Amino acid sequence: MRIGITGGIGSGKSFVCQLLKQRGIEVYDCDSAAKRLMRTSAPLRQQLTTLIGPNTYLEDGSLNKAAVAQFLLASEANAKAIDGIVHPAVFADYEKSGIDWIESAILFESGLDKLLDKVVVVTAPEEVRIRRVMQRDHISEAKAKEWIARQLPQETVRARADYEIINDGETPLEPQIDNLIK
Repeated sequence: MRIGITGGIGSGKSFVCQLLKQRGIEVYDCDSAAKRLMRTSAPLRQQLTTLIGPNTYLEDGSLNKAAVAQFLLASEANAKAIDGIVHPAVFADYEKSGIDWIESAILFESGLDKLLDKVVVVTAPEEVRIRRVMQRDHISEAKAKEWIARQLPQETVRARADYEIINDGETPLEPQIDNLIK
């Protein structure tokens, strides 16, 4: 059974994945995989360079994050073009991984949910999420709210998920994870 774990920024989905790992459950991390593939996959590097331009990668071979961000933020079409290159590469890598569990912040937006049997959403109240993002990324409240607003609303994701883990800092996580595994 393939199970996806999602949740908005600051919900604590990565923390939940760490708890699963402590129980011996390996979780494929889409964000880490995308970064790795953009660095190491020759076909992906070529596609991105063709799309963005010759300064997509620095001389040392690393991704020129400033150039990519500038291209990405220039238009919604640019963002979709990058996603159209990166998402299929990540999906193919996941398919080859043999891992049943997968973590993705944009699971529904990317269409990844269509490859899965069940989806788990990690939720937390917005004020908790804002505080976590501000502390983790050392950003302002306004910036944290902006990032949250760019994602699907938590209620929409919750409605589409099969299971919810509440990570509000008060509700114990361990029993919820035990029930999920059962």
